[in-house]
Amino acid sequence: MTSAQATTVQLAERQPRLTGEEMLASLVPPPQFEHATFASYRADPAFPSQQESKELLQRFAANGSAPVARAGLFSFGRRNKRAPEMKPGVYLDGGFGVGKTHLLASIYHAVPARRKYFGSFIEYTALVGALGYKNTVDLLTGSALLCIDEFELDDPGDTMVMTRLLGELVKTGTRLAATSNTPPNALGEGRFAAQDFLREIQSMSNSFETIRIDGVDFRQRSLDGGAVVTDPSAYDAALASGGGVASDDDFDALIAHLAQVHPSRYIRLIEGVDMVGLRGVRQLTDQSEALRFVAFVDRVYDAQVPIRATGLALSDVFSDEMLAGGYRKKYLRAVSRLIASTHP
Repeated sequence: MTSAQATTVQLAERQPRLTGEEMLASLVPPPQFEHATFASYRADPAFPSQQESKELLQRFAANGSAPVARAGLFSFGRRNKRAPEMKPGVYLDGGFGVGKTHLLASIYHAVPARRKYFGSFIEYTALVGALGYKNTVDLLTGSALLCIDEFELDDPGDTMVMTRLLGELVKTGTRLAATSNTPPNALGEGRFAAQDFLREIQSMSNSFETIRIDGVDFRQRSLDGGAVVTDPSAYDAALASGGGVASDDDFDALIAHLAQVHPSRYIRLIEGVDMVGLRGVRQLTDQSEALRFVAFVDRVYDAQVPIRATGLALSDVFSDEMLAGGYRKKYLRAVSRLIASTHP
């Protein structure tokens, strides 16, 4: 095998496996946020809520609980004779690209505890699927902090599992910190019959103090237009230019393969890969395919692996109908990350 062949792999041929113990061990901030701190978070002065959120979260990380705001989240002018009510969790709500994950990782690094975990929503539900509910509760009980990135409830089963899990952990003293593009009392809106699960959703939201973070997508501040499309004639050279290991897959083949791999294992699909190559990108019209691709994009972006792709611009991969539906924010977040990942 030549060295050129040795540096090219096909993701569609990989069959990753991940044990429950490996899932638990991987619940740490992704490489992009391995060294994230409050000091390195750059608040946009045009949006005061960013600096205010940062200061409030620093207090949460130091004290372990969040004071409940009584006259608006950041209104402390009116004094209350009673001690402020405390909640065990903070919930960072805001658009994509305003630094929520950076702040979440900052909380994780700032809390001086031996047992603390950081993972995406899908990683926690996958952990329950791999180990069983009781074993997961037993393993996480006693942890000081649970950080949950991109908290979104896409089906009733996830609603029940996560509300029960978080409720049991809070009772034993675990603190919570989560991010989402959707306020906790609106989770599931437009996706399933949320009214049927109102009690569970409300119970979960009562554990969090919601912190609204305004701003514009930092990934777009220095990038113009959509995702960069690689010319087919320059595709091979583009993959070779990165050095290391590059994946090279037909877009349709990868999309089909993602259906055969649980999303919690997508991170293993790109293990050891320094650049992702996709040939013949087309627009996705199937919702399930699109959501799996979103989960894949999240893992690629977290690992800071660049993408080179031919065909349709990846910023146009989701149809207008999808962008107008219940998963709009998920798709727009993915588009933002795809644009950043395709720019040299």
